[in-house]
Amino acid sequence: MTPREVFDRMREHWIANETVFDDDSLTEDVIVEMPFAAPGRPSRIEGRDAVLSFVRAGNTDLPFRFDDCRALAVHDTADPDTIVVEYELAATMSGTGVSAAAPFVGVLTVHEGRIARWREYQNPLAIAWALQTAAS
Repeated sequence: MTPREVFDRMREHWIANETVFDDDSLTEDVIVEMPFAAPGRPSRIEGRDAVLSFVRAGNTDLPFRFDDCRALAVHDTADPDTIVVEYELAATMSGTGVSAAAPFVGVLTVHEGRIARWREYQNPLAIAWALQTAAS
């Protein structure tokens, strides 16, 4: 699968409220980076087992469900295995039914159809605002 196809599959999983990463989607030595992670959250996770453990723990009690993942732009790079994606995740709070959205930028590198590196740039303030707005 190409990087664009892998990102499309990631979007499908978000919208279906399924875990985006699984054994089959990640290389053994995958690296997931979140350079702007909120305080107390890791900014880098290395290895398939560590990534899966982190993601599964984080998805256990999400206070929202994803409604959409809008791909705003997909940029090719000089490396054919890497793309840069601008996207927006929209979600609805489970308790209140209020919806909100937040923008993201991701850098995705694929090796043999699997995610080798995912670097996600988030705006923690926008996410906190979206969660707060949707919760009130």
